[in-house]
Amino acid sequence: MKHLNKIASIFGAAAFALMALTNCEGGELYEMNAPGWISEKVDSINNAKPVVGETEIEGLEEDVYTVGNTDYSTGWWAVFSKYYVIPDGEKWIAQFNLGINPAATNTYKNFALILCSDDDRGGAGYVEYGAIRFDNQPSGNSEWGDHIDRSCVESTLTFATDTDAGVDKLGGKVTLTVDRTDPSTFVVTMTNGTVTKTYKAPTALANLNADAANTNIRAFLVPEGSYINFLGSTIEPIGGYTSAEDKLPVSMELIGVPRKVLQGTELADAFKNISATIHFETGVSKAVTAAELTFEAIPDMASLGTKTLVVVYNKTYKGENCAQPIIAYASFEVTDKMYTSLGATDNSTAFWGAHTDNIKVGPGETFVSTFTNYTSGVNNYNNFVVVLCAADNSEYAVVRADNFGWGAGYDGNANLVTSGGQTDWAAWLAAMDGAKVTTYVTNNGDGTADVKAVMIGNDGNTYYQDYLGINTINPDDFYFRFTVDGSHLEFDNVIGAEDNSTAFWGAHSEMIKVPAGATYTTRFRNYTSGLNNYNNFVVVLTRADNTEYAVVRSDNYGWGASYDGNTNLVLSGGQTDWAAWLAAMDEAMVTVSVTNTGDGTADVKAVMVGNDGNTYYQDYIGITPIDADDFYFRFTVDGSHLTFE
Repeated sequence: MKHLNKIASIFGAAAFALMALTNCEGGELYEMNAPGWISEKVDSINNAKPVVGETEIEGLEEDVYTVGNTDYSTGWWAVFSKYYVIPDGEKWIAQFNLGINPAATNTYKNFALILCSDDDRGGAGYVEYGAIRFDNQPSGNSEWGDHIDRSCVESTLTFATDTDAGVDKLGGKVTLTVDRTDPSTFVVTMTNGTVTKTYKAPTALANLNADAANTNIRAFLVPEGSYINFLGSTIEPIGGYTSAEDKLPVSMELIGVPRKVLQGTELADAFKNISATIHFETGVSKAVTAAELTFEAIPDMASLGTKTLVVVYNKTYKGENCAQPIIAYASFEVTDKMYTSLGATDNSTAFWGAHTDNIKVGPGETFVSTFTNYTSGVNNYNNFVVVLCAADNSEYAVVRADNFGWGAGYDGNANLVTSGGQTDWAAWLAAMDGAKVTTYVTNNGDGTADVKAVMIGNDGNTYYQDYLGINTINPDDFYFRFTVDGSHLEFDNVIGAEDNSTAFWGAHSEMIKVPAGATYTTRFRNYTSGLNNYNNFVVVLTRADNTEYAVVRSDNYGWGASYDGNTNLVLSGGQTDWAAWLAAMDEAMVTVSVTNTGDGTADVKAVMVGNDGNTYYQDYIGITPIDADDFYFRFTVDGSHLTFE
């Protein structure tokens, strides 16, 4: 790759040759009416020559690319430059043309330098030192971050408010320097020859890398309402330098391809959120949006089933049409049902990148959740994760699908018992893509909690993972939620037809055993035809052989050997306005708790948060007799359907 200062020297020699022409007849190099091509050549020489003041920048490599839309439409944190890694004891100099919107009325419509740790943006280990923007507005937010001291800033142009005139003075060729050569300080300089901003800290930056031996700092640039035409850098960025010469595309990686598309969705709508990384000649790459790609579904989008997505890109690095387009392929499924999902369906969501809501679990209660787990299959930990926490999100423990966890209630816990993991981790990991998972989160009420997972793999085998005796739990302030890591979860357990046509007893959930002294809780969304009060969820209490103790509905009604004639049975009494309740039950979020008291009786409690925002209750307390050692429950429907979450 050529050095820019060498290019400048070549142009300089050409300029001297042109100067010699002034002795020839008609020579007009320095006259106002000089031919246009000569003036353009002089401009190109001046623009190509990288200088700070009058000094050429040694070691500046050509790095030519654009960050941001040239129509000034780029919002904050929408696009980023490449990463530049600055080792301890070294200096990074970058040069670029900053395009400022002539109509800009806000001082922050320029660019910011972001300093961060040695991890990718959005990754689990990514930590920011902070940001330094080119404008200087002490009363605003022109610098921020836990490791950036605004008192260390000096500038030749200071704005009192973010609407002061003068933002146009920040445009033009900018030279940015990040200097780590002096271990006793840390210096950042931004200058375009008109405005100079300096940040000089009295100490070096702390090392925020997870690996203490790694002392690198990463930097990247972010425009807002502006754009950056990069020119050169003294440090090779991640992904390599970009030459000014155009390049042909050689390959493409698709990002964000949905695993499932609802039948009837138009092709453009189904894939509008896809992006791609295009790899060009000489190792250069860039991200493009769906608007720059062409899609085709084979054989069609109309029928159900697995399809092939064909994606075509036909531009050079500079955006010219290329003679040989590149093509990428992906599989997706056209389905007539879509479920609540956690995480991107291409399993690209990084650790801690998506969470469900917190779910409260009371003392003595077990919350049962069912979902389908999908994994990238790269590592054992690329599966579901359970987070145990208090209402304020302070963590008790975090446990994974693969016999590993951490946190105050986990680390050093001598009483903790785990199931020990799997005998064949490779087989287990392969089986977890599409595995049907049931988790049981128990608040034991004594300061401890249990998490159990039953995983039915795509190979038909059943795998188990237990964490028993997690401690330091406040039993009155105990919640859990799910997160993912290179995986996604689909809460796809649906009972009944989605058009609510399933008749009474026409569909049933799996049976759940409730041990003596325990309360098991589950949550689902209830959908109803709205014709009658009984067209909603139904709870069936049985023995293992399906002999019924009782059947109870959502609308204060039930029957069965342990219900009929039971003088000790206490009901909550139903609703005060049945019409309003029935209307609210379509898409109501319902939590049902079933208790085996251990003394031959059972309780069922339902909390229904209607689509009107109101909360409704239905209790059946004292269902008896039951066999405390042989007690199960399941759900059925009647002109309704349930989606478990």
